[in-house]
Amino acid sequence: MPPRLLPLRVLFLALVLVGSALHPALVPSVEAQITPAEVAQLETVTSAALSPDGEWVAYTVSVPRTPAEDTVPGLRARSQLRVMPAAGGESRLVLEPSLSASGPAWSPDGGTLAFLHGGQVHAIPATGGDPEPLTDAPSGVMAFRWAPDGNALAYTSRVPESPEMVERRARGDDVQVSEGAYLPWVVPNQYPRPVRLWVQPLPEGDARALTPDDLWVRDFAWAPDGSRLALQVTDEGDADADLMFRRLAMVSAGGGDLEPVAETEGKLGPMAFSPDGSRLAWLGAVALNDPLAQSLFVARPGEAPRNLTPDYESSLVWIDWADDETLRFVAIESTETALRAIDAEGGDARLLAGVEGHIFQQVSLSADGTTFAAPVNTASHPAEVHRGSVAENTFRRLTHHNAFLDDVELGRQEVVRYEARDGLPLEGILIHPVGGTAGDRPPLAILPHGGPEGFDLNGWGTRALYPAQLLAGAGFAVFLPNYRASGGRGVDFARADHRDLGGREFDDVLDGIDHLHEMGVADRERVGISGTSYGGYFSAWAGTRFPERFRLAMPFAGISNWMSFFGTTDIPYEMALVHWDLVAWDHPLLMWERSPLGHVSESSTPMVIGHGLVDERVHPEQMIQLHQLLRLHGVPTELVLYPREPHGLLERQHQIDYMERILDAFDHWVRPAEPPAR
Repeated sequence: MPPRLLPLRVLFLALVLVGSALHPALVPSVEAQITPAEVAQLETVTSAALSPDGEWVAYTVSVPRTPAEDTVPGLRARSQLRVMPAAGGESRLVLEPSLSASGPAWSPDGGTLAFLHGGQVHAIPATGGDPEPLTDAPSGVMAFRWAPDGNALAYTSRVPESPEMVERRARGDDVQVSEGAYLPWVVPNQYPRPVRLWVQPLPEGDARALTPDDLWVRDFAWAPDGSRLALQVTDEGDADADLMFRRLAMVSAGGGDLEPVAETEGKLGPMAFSPDGSRLAWLGAVALNDPLAQSLFVARPGEAPRNLTPDYESSLVWIDWADDETLRFVAIESTETALRAIDAEGGDARLLAGVEGHIFQQVSLSADGTTFAAPVNTASHPAEVHRGSVAENTFRRLTHHNAFLDDVELGRQEVVRYEARDGLPLEGILIHPVGGTAGDRPPLAILPHGGPEGFDLNGWGTRALYPAQLLAGAGFAVFLPNYRASGGRGVDFARADHRDLGGREFDDVLDGIDHLHEMGVADRERVGISGTSYGGYFSAWAGTRFPERFRLAMPFAGISNWMSFFGTTDIPYEMALVHWDLVAWDHPLLMWERSPLGHVSESSTPMVIGHGLVDERVHPEQMIQLHQLLRLHGVPTELVLYPREPHGLLERQHQIDYMERILDAFDHWVRPAEPPAR
């Protein structure tokens, strides 16, 4: 690979300063271009809770470390908690700026705001004041819910580590023994201790456990009368159990045996009781191999569940009840999102709120259901607090956390629709280069999402590992394809790649490149690809299987060897039962044929390869193997490993470093009219 280049903005500034001496009137505004440091500094609203009377919004915002703070390895963004009037106005910090909080929830009467801070539930009066702890769980609180009458909290907490284990480790007897699917070499001493459900009386009293100490409680919901709770539990603590093997149960608020609710198969999502407590609704998979918990089910105790959305070509992500006969849900609908209502007996879903280009995946409604608060993002900004009106289907932005974006020129974004070679309708997000001219065919950056059941929406898509607007600002057309198997198009579309990973789904990407070329908005002779996780697999696959189509590939945390991946990932069952719909070791020839390593001898595409060193989803050996074999075959390659990083990049310095590498590599390998010498 070429030596590290100066960041493009620095080079551009140098050229501008030289050119300005001769042509002062032609100097462009350098400040108009977004930079890696600015992307790493973006603040993003992560949750919003509207008070029952609709008067106040509590919200959390992810605030990255500042350059001045970023002096110690391992520091990550903090989560600030703020409260503001729902009519708009100034927000106030609930805690000191340096402290983090999460999960804000108003009491049923709206008089108290509770939240997680320092591992415990704290609360403040709605009118303001000092936070007071409500819980004292020895192992800390993971999640909590107010009881319907506001006189108790339910919360989950890990079973404490045994004194024997603590004593053993203190004397150096710290051997790691894996009895399940967790990976002790990734996060030492992090044993998957069971998670129990507790009820804490308020304002005081002793917490009592409702579940045994050998189960993992994954989610829970109060019945409206407070007499019982619905649970999602697993018998094991690993990621595969969480994703694939949850089951529904019911427990009395006073304790006792767990009772089964209904038979389910595959993934489970959010759940909610009807207001009269007679029915439970949940999001779930239709089969074990359904990639997402994207369908809406309802059941009465002892009855078989009914799927209310069997033919709905979208992916549901949030639910609640409007009344005893009506459910509300948020759905991903191709590249857009919507809040809808549906009768509890089934039928057509009705639009409550949804405006093109306003992307949201959760809402918090007022008690009367007329207004809601939500983190909403658009093509011009990351998620900000918006207030929505159900009656008028309008969104009003309440917060402005990244004011500098008002002065940044962004690439124009649009949804592109095309047909795959087999006739399947497809969509993707195209971002035109900043300052591009109609009729130009600029170089093209493909940024495939992960999953493969992920999706790209018609909102803000720029982040450290997917620096879309950075590349647009550097003169590239950027395409984010929703290939078959993506979420947002229903069950059949999500399962359309089964037993064919890297096959027709990747043809969808190639067909998208050709379509953009024919539109005249991109040059298919100058294409680079960069993605993470399954997008990293696509990037490695592009560079080894299709070197004639790609000048550059930048896989991050991708898969290069399907056989060794199955032996080192924390989700072997999900990969076998959902994504492949095959057991790898029964099909070794297919696994090798669809592995990028199986095609390294055919490859000539330069690669910049990245990985976090504590990734338990995709072990770093995947990218190390790819780099090693490319090097042995004489293909230009660079391996970049990031200490302390899991399945992604969380530290500011690492984020900036990788974004600059993307810009440097695309500038060197993809931009020129003719391919550079290798």
